[in-house]
Amino acid sequence: MDEGLVEATVVNTRAGTVEACRRAKLALPAGGQISRMWVKEGDRVKAGQKLLELWNRDLTAQAELARRQAATAEQQQRQACILAKNARIEAGRMQALADKGFVSSQRVDDAQAQARAQAAACDAARAEVKRAQSQISVARAGLERTVLVAPFDGIVAQLSGEVGEFTTPSPPGIPTPPAVDLIDDSCLYVTAPMDEIDAPKVRPGMPARIALDALPGKTFAGSVRRVAPYVTEMEKQARTVDVEVTFTNPGEVPRNLLAGYSADVEIVLEARDKALRLPTQAVLEGNKVLVLAPGGNRLEEKSFTPGLANWAYTEVAKGLSKGERVVSSFESEAIKAGALAQAKE
Repeated sequence: MDEGLVEATVVNTRAGTVEACRRAKLALPAGGQISRMWVKEGDRVKAGQKLLELWNRDLTAQAELARRQAATAEQQQRQACILAKNARIEAGRMQALADKGFVSSQRVDDAQAQARAQAAACDAARAEVKRAQSQISVARAGLERTVLVAPFDGIVAQLSGEVGEFTTPSPPGIPTPPAVDLIDDSCLYVTAPMDEIDAPKVRPGMPARIALDALPGKTFAGSVRRVAPYVTEMEKQARTVDVEVTFTNPGEVPRNLLAGYSADVEIVLEARDKALRLPTQAVLEGNKVLVLAPGGNRLEEKSFTPGLANWAYTEVAKGLSKGERVVSSFESEAIKAGALAQAKE
């Protein structure tokens, strides 16, 4: 036995999966015929980049018509407001002449009425300009519904459809394949199922180690991000709780790590350094071990009180002393209490 680090850990019951922090299965809100496919599978795209476009010549024409109507309305507003300004000046001039007795009050009333009418025409022209501008917004919104753009930087994982084919949005309750499956592979994490017995011990923020089948022999430091608030039931299997573990040092994650890889996580519940420990494989049923009797050559059975434990080491809380030699291998049935033995360095 020696002193060293002992950890209490739990591991996933089935293989976990590497997931992308952001993954969107994109589809257009409107159906139609695909006219342009701007990307292909495996392409890297930037946020806002076009992915595909539906046939939309009619909507493009409507948008152009709305733009021209707005331009006409602006010209008509300019004309109406110029006339209103001139009518207001003319009304003021008539009032000045009337004050000197050169024109009748009727002429003044007519001029003022004309000024008010022209001002109302100017206000109506302004309202028409706003209506025309709103019509442009409506036309542009309809046009935008035919163009699918990337909501974030990522890689195109899958495309559904080709140029000339028709695509339709998913009706409620009837899932259909997305037009584009977009993955942001710059941020990855692992989701793994934990047995319902171990799950209550796990808390967000606990340290973890991540092992990947695709990269044997390597482990990556991680941290528990989330523990699912529900239990997953699977037929003929134990009930589990999904736990999400993020990579502590994303810069150490290989660039060729793909979403969907299988992974395992070992979550550290508690750790104690410089603890008296022995190999877990040396512990017999009932928390007993075989030790070499001091000053002798026979094995004797001793009980001890364990502390923290995992698959590698078990902490000795009491019952054993540092330096005692314990049997760590039971390859032969002859290895039992009372058997002759000799210590190996």
